[in-house]
Amino acid sequence: MEQSEIILRAIGVLTETQEMVRRLNEDTEVDIDAGEAQLGRLVTEVFPSVEVPGDATPAEAGQAVVDALMPAAISLVGAFAFLFSELADVHDTQRTEIKSTDLLRALALRLSNTDPDAGSDPDLDDDV
Repeated sequence: MEQSEIILRAIGVLTETQEMVRRLNEDTEVDIDAGEAQLGRLVTEVFPSVEVPGDATPAEAGQAVVDALMPAAISLVGAFAFLFSELADVHDTQRTEIKSTDLLRALALRLSNTDPDAGSDPDLDDDV
């Protein structure tokens, strides 16, 4: 899975979580398992399965697992760190006219669009 796809999926997780929290604050029935399911699917798709040879020592088995999972962990953490940074930048500059959902939507459009000029939002261009 490419980094842009991981970021897009992380946007989905954040958006879904934000909606779940909003509904919880309104005392609305919320299916918390649905949010966990989306995050679980993302983790399952990002992290590869690891096969450790049966004759591997514990140290070799551990190293094989680390070697296989570390790139995926870095990609996943990097995606959420990037999104946090974008959201924090808007917050820190006190641009209250930009809602977090709008920023996430603009980021998703920009990442999913192959034409860099199409679908750009002039209000968010400096932040995305």
